[in-house]
Amino acid sequence: MVVSVGRSILPDMADRSPVLRLVTSAARESLKPLGLAQRGRSRLWIDDHGWWLGVVEFTPPRTAGSGLYVGAMWLWHDVDHLALRVDAVRTGPELFRTEDQCTLQSGAWAVTDTALRVAARNLELYDTGNVAGADEVFTPDVIDHNPASDTASGIDGMRALIAAVRDGFTDTQHRILFQQELPGGGVVLHWRMTGTHTGDAFGFAASANPVDITGTDIVRVTDGKITEIYHVEELLKLTQQISTGAQPA
Repeated sequence: MVVSVGRSILPDMADRSPVLRLVTSAARESLKPLGLAQRGRSRLWIDDHGWWLGVVEFTPPRTAGSGLYVGAMWLWHDVDHLALRVDAVRTGPELFRTEDQCTLQSGAWAVTDTALRVAARNLELYDTGNVAGADEVFTPDVIDHNPASDTASGIDGMRALIAAVRDGFTDTQHRILFQQELPGGGVVLHWRMTGTHTGDAFGFAASANPVDITGTDIVRVTDGKITEIYHVEELLKLTQQISTGAQPA
């Protein structure tokens, strides 16, 4: 079935019901860091890639609660509406009774960490420069299948890589381009990183050059932490970007 999302069915969220407050709060916490922007005060969130859109829409809250549509729309033709193809309902509704059913914790939904969320937290460590956070995301004996040659262990390699990005770049932002959860706690993430080369990095002194690369992570999550990781980055492209006009560090 195709669901057309036009202005006529996107009422303003002026009705601040408990359900809408919770949905809006959760959307801001989860969708804004992924690069989606809310359309006004509607239930529609959009990730604009220029020639296509990633679209998330929360359905009007009713007695049974609020649903969620996620889709993509290619902008090959001029249109005055958004159309989403709904594939399947992933979970059934639960009757909303009180806000106590949706406890908030540290500004986010207090739900069990999914493998996707844990994998995304790994990328957040690079954007915030949170080296100590590696111990919260990875197990002490994490297996890194693409380790740096001068690190003693997988977890030390993760800490070193986060520190290298923190010290070498500013305004670092990772955007997830594709994510897929796999059986057995596996997750595939394809991401894009942008930033500015403002410190020594990979043998090159600060160049003030912008950087823009992509990479792919394949991780295994067990009991809320990453136990195994494969990661591939466009290191040649990164080196070319930061070496232009730069001097050796």
